Amino acid sequence: MRFLIVVILILGAFPGFSQEMESEVLPFEEYLGYVKKYHPLAMQAELIIDEGQAELMKARGGFDPKLEVDFDRKAFNNSTYYDRLNATFKIPTWYGIELQANFEQNEGDFLNPEALVPEDGLYSAGVSISLAQGLLINKRMAVLKQARFFREQAKSERDLAVNQVLYEAALSYFKWLQAFNEYEIYNQFLVNAQLRFNGIKKSVEVGERAAIDSVEAAIAYQNRQLNLEKSRLELLKARLEVSNFLWLENQIPVELQESVIPQISEDDQVDRALDISEFSQREFQIENHPKLLALENKYRSLEIDRRLKANMLLPRVDLKYNFLSETPRVSNSFNTANYKSAVRVAFPLFLRKERGNLKKAKLKLQDVKFEISATELQLINKINAVQSAITSYVTQTGLNNRMVENYRKMLTAEERKFGLGESSLFLVNSRETKLIEARLKAAALQNEYFSAKALLFNNLALNPDL
Repeated sequence: MRFLIVVILILGAFPGFSQEMESEVLPFEEYLGYVKKYHPLAMQAELIIDEGQAELMKARGGFDPKLEVDFDRKAFNNSTYYDRLNATFKIPTWYGIELQANFEQNEGDFLNPEALVPEDGLYSAGVSISLAQGLLINKRMAVLKQARFFREQAKSERDLAVNQVLYEAALSYFKWLQAFNEYEIYNQFLVNAQLRFNGIKKSVEVGERAAIDSVEAAIAYQNRQLNLEKSRLELLKARLEVSNFLWLENQIPVELQESVIPQISEDDQVDRALDISEFSQREFQIENHPKLLALENKYRSLEIDRRLKANMLLPRVDLKYNFLSETPRVSNSFNTANYKSAVRVAFPLFLRKERGNLKKAKLKLQDVKFEISATELQLINKINAVQSAITSYVTQTGLNNRMVENYRKMLTAEERKFGLGESSLFLVNSRETKLIEARLKAAALQNEYFSAKALLFNNLALNPDL
């Protein structure tokens, strides 16, 4: 079926093909399947996931081992002042601990005495530790944790983006369906008006009816022609709007031809396509809504930022300790007698910058918390409202269908009386106009009913597997 639809969409563009070919139905499920698989915006939404993965990879790079080589030479007046080689290998770890290995080789005529090392160089191995600020949480740890939350947030945002595209596509399809139904209604009654006009015209010619009756029948027929032409234009516009959502592989846009028509034969066809057939308000867990999940991950990311800002209130105490050896291959060459150590302590006296950053972080958290509460309430109320609307449209549709049936009976009776000469063409046209209005109202109600279901799908932010 999917292959046949593609063939219809493509070949319909050739002259004469669409006229010779019988109408082919584009089912709602097939239509949404094409939108989700090939529409540029739906495919663009998948890039959000890739962005989250890239952000996570970038954050993990903060823990990559690092190799540094520093070579410095000075030569002047045929003298080598110094040659200094310093190679360092660093391994950052999760907490504020960094493992280090170093090789140092220095020589020269004017070398600083503190830089003197054995002829074959000096090896060192040790550790760098942050004892206060940066021990339990630091910039590298915070960025990695936030990247993980960003990846989860990206998944929720992807679902929201795809859902919005499918929602707009569904509304366009329902609008196309309504325009098609209205065109069929006007076309059907145009045939009736033409038959009536031809019959009355012959009756006038044989003298059975007054000539004015043919004028009234002609006006009714011309009015039906005008309505049909207007509906044809609306159908064309709706078809082009639907074409905006139809793409094939390799980003090839598709324009629907007149031979392709919409069809929704039963209500649960829409429910199945939108994945709302098994929705139960009692069992629905609002906390699993993608929008709330995205906000929750944003809140967790800001909580990490708050913890980092709070950690900045601690003093900076960095300790470095390295064992020294000129024969690293000998296992006992590293001992406590040969070492190099350093301690660095820093602490701002007023902490105004740190306290200001911490306060801003807390305010951001409070802002997102309020947004979560407001969003949750809005979603619940929207879902309740749209479910009430769906129930109301079911009732309205039932009432309107009964009205359509009664108007049809009235028209049939009036036509029978007109045939017996007990009624007038004016009354027949009046009854028929009421029937047309009722059937147009039915088509509009169907559109509103399906649109309400699409709105429920949008409010639930579902991402069906089409």
